[in-house]
Amino acid sequence: MTLDTAWAIAWVRTAADRIAEQASELGELDRAIGDGDHGENMNRGFAAARDALEELPANARPSDVLRATAMRLISSVGGAAGPLYGTAFLRASEAVADRVTLDAKDVVAMLDAALGGIEERGHATPGDKTMVDAWTAAVSAARAAASSGDDPVAVLSAAARGAEEGATATDPLLPHKGRASYLGERAVGHRDPGAASAAIVLRAAADAAA
Repeated sequence: MTLDTAWAIAWVRTAADRIAEQASELGELDRAIGDGDHGENMNRGFAAARDALEELPANARPSDVLRATAMRLISSVGGAAGPLYGTAFLRASEAVADRVTLDAKDVVAMLDAALGGIEERGHATPGDKTMVDAWTAAVSAARAAASSGDDPVAVLSAAARGAEEGATATDPLLPHKGRASYLGERAVGHRDPGAASAAIVLRAAADAAA
């Protein structure tokens, strides 16, 4: 599949469906080490983002889809996740602003820009047991796939696998950011809910392209 506007729309719709399906699971993860509302907030945000797709002009580019998603996530998702995800999609939009279709290099640039936005907004680094761990692994995997000559769809698939591995890798980590950091050792053994939702969102991007 060509990574164009149709793909970007399919990404957001797929992400909204997957988040809705797994909202309870995300809530359980967040109740273990946070305030328990991550699944509910993400579900509300991506449902709003899906509604925003109906307002896009006929000549919308992928960046328009990503920007509309960012604006709805910022306005609809409570807590820290709204600004973090909103910034990620906004930076991703800016990275591919002039593109009608995305090649492998564009996919890496888009994901790298999203990660940069999250790091800047949340002041987290890899190993802090946050969504940065999943996004960092995703960008690393995407960059390696692109360097190997993979096509953009394969690069997205690599990113999704990287994000899933990065999310799983948060299980044994001691948290250094957010509410989970107050739990200290008691948070060890629990997956970071933001990393888990990042893996869902990036898997949706890959599946929408398949």
